[in-house]
Amino acid sequence: TSSAEVKENRNIGNLEDHPIASTDRARGGTTSSKRKRPLEEGNNGHFCKLQLIWKKVSWSVTPKNALVQLHELKPGLQYKMVSQTGPVHAPVFAVAVEVNGLTFEGTGPTKKKAKMRAAELALKSFVQFPNACQAHFAMGNCISPSTDFTSDQADFPDTLFKEFEPSTHSEDFSVYNPVDNELLSTAYRHGRLLCHTLDLVGHAKPGRHRMAKAESEQNPVVLLNELRSGLRYVCLSETVEKQHIKSFVMAVRVDGRTFEGSGRSKKLAKGQAAQAALQALFNIRLPSHIPSRSKCHHLPQDFADSVYQMVAQKFQELTDNFTSMHARHKTLAGIVMTKGLDIRQAQVIVLSSGTKCINGEYINDQGLAVNDCHAEIVARRAFVHFLYSQLELHLSKRREDWERSIFVRLKEGGYRLRENILFHLYVSTSPCGDARLNSPYEITTDLNSSKHIVRKYRGHLRTKIESGEGTIPVRCHNAAQTWDGVLLGEQLITMSCTDKIARWNILGLQGALLSSFIEPMYLHSIIVGSLYHTGHLSRVMSHRIEDIGQLPASYRRNQLLLSGVSQADARQPGKSPGFSVNWIAGSAELEVLNASTGKRSCGGPSRLCKHMFFTRWARLHGKLSTRVPSHGEMPSVYSEAKLVAQTYQSVKQQLFKAFQRAGLGTWVKKPPEQDQFLLT
Repeated sequence: TSSAEVKENRNIGNLEDHPIASTDRARGGTTSSKRKRPLEEGNNGHFCKLQLIWKKVSWSVTPKNALVQLHELKPGLQYKMVSQTGPVHAPVFAVAVEVNGLTFEGTGPTKKKAKMRAAELALKSFVQFPNACQAHFAMGNCISPSTDFTSDQADFPDTLFKEFEPSTHSEDFSVYNPVDNELLSTAYRHGRLLCHTLDLVGHAKPGRHRMAKAESEQNPVVLLNELRSGLRYVCLSETVEKQHIKSFVMAVRVDGRTFEGSGRSKKLAKGQAAQAALQALFNIRLPSHIPSRSKCHHLPQDFADSVYQMVAQKFQELTDNFTSMHARHKTLAGIVMTKGLDIRQAQVIVLSSGTKCINGEYINDQGLAVNDCHAEIVARRAFVHFLYSQLELHLSKRREDWERSIFVRLKEGGYRLRENILFHLYVSTSPCGDARLNSPYEITTDLNSSKHIVRKYRGHLRTKIESGEGTIPVRCHNAAQTWDGVLLGEQLITMSCTDKIARWNILGLQGALLSSFIEPMYLHSIIVGSLYHTGHLSRVMSHRIEDIGQLPASYRRNQLLLSGVSQADARQPGKSPGFSVNWIAGSAELEVLNASTGKRSCGGPSRLCKHMFFTRWARLHGKLSTRVPSHGEMPSVYSEAKLVAQTYQSVKQQLFKAFQRAGLGTWVKKPPEQDQFLLT
């Protein structure tokens, strides 16, 4: 808070003993009480007195920062370093100070700025402001609308007014009217800031002030600049959509955090970015502000940090305090189940690691190999395994089993998730593909060097590189791969994790087989450890396919809540391990897969392979067909079983066409032969 914001009392009635009559001021009269000594020898008494008074009550003449002001109010305060978080290149320091029995903690990119912020917060607790009720609301103080922050009942200490040097008059000091000396002395003793002295500085321009105030109330950029001056905005991207409509993404860095917004013009995009900062840092929401189509939905930071800590602690437990050889990983993922956002009832249900895909020579036509061993994908397959177990619990004959299941039966047949059960995906680094490639996860102070390049393939569908890391844009319109081509040496193409998560946001996590039994199940949030940028992650997960059209009942375009973590583990240098691990709630140990073959180290199939899922699906189909005859005869071929969920298949085609209409490429499918196996 700048010193110019300190309230100057405009209530004449607060000076009960010595009110100043406007007629007296107009006549230039005084009540003529005697002064004890002159303020300065050799000068006109009234002039020097008024000059000193103006200096004392108008802090804006000699602005002092929050540290100096707080020191004058409360000398001898001790500032303590609380913590240092964030990566090495962008640390966030926390400094605390105790004032009047209360602790105020400030954060910033440097210790000095954090200390300044703590002082500002401390000042906010007792310094008065113009429009006090609004100001305290903007600062996040929960106050009653009836609270009178304009009252002068609380006295300021004498140190507030000491050691001010007399100064030359301002340009606006055009009229000097003498004021009663005893009156001013009384005001000083009571620590009161007199609005009447403003009458000495000529006539203000209230019209212009009201216009500026109205503008700041409506314009988030102006309001943010008043709270944090000197901010600069950078254009992250400029794209041309259909019918030559431009879209801009602007970003601004405030208090060490990056906020962005998008719009049809840079001005609108800046407004979105400023509004995001105002809402996150100051809890200010402008009623006239129009939400952006690319609005980012944020998960509460403390909740996101708790999810991360639960996943990390579970992985530490399963790897013997990280001493196991299988603790080594480049990417770790996990899914946490909660009831609402109550972290006390949270449970880690799956864990996984991995960064590689199967080699083409090991592709399997019996569904015995896991094609994609990236951590996020393995976590999703482990989650499907968990869903099968929960359905089997519900079909148990024991009451205590089906009461523990997360599913409830629908009257019209099938099953849905119990109310208020949510799933949160944690992944230690941004998913491979466009989310990672185009995430400018830090905007440095030199914004000119950080201008984001508009890439030709921004938002494009991307595929993983066989036996390696990284992704490339889909290259061909013919998305079919052939079995013999792959066996003869053609690279096996797998879609990126970014694109697969975008697919889950439409189709759900359950897959085609389970869709014949249960309603679509969606993630509630994604928490990303590093290489993270909320705005871009939101666009590639949801906003690329906004024009997908009307979806059938129970399907939706899922709006994920997104968050980073306050302090993630350092990324592990070196080559990625050639294995992938997975764990599911209820199992005792990790399952370890060879990422190149998609099978266990002993050569056996994984519990997450297609054949295992088909076996469990067939078992469930047999039980349910006796209860629901409409399920019909059980298919014997895996590819035919996937077609049973006709609505799921039609939504999938609707999704692929939406990608094509948006000019983002064609979804690449695996050779159809790998799904044409019989249940054995």
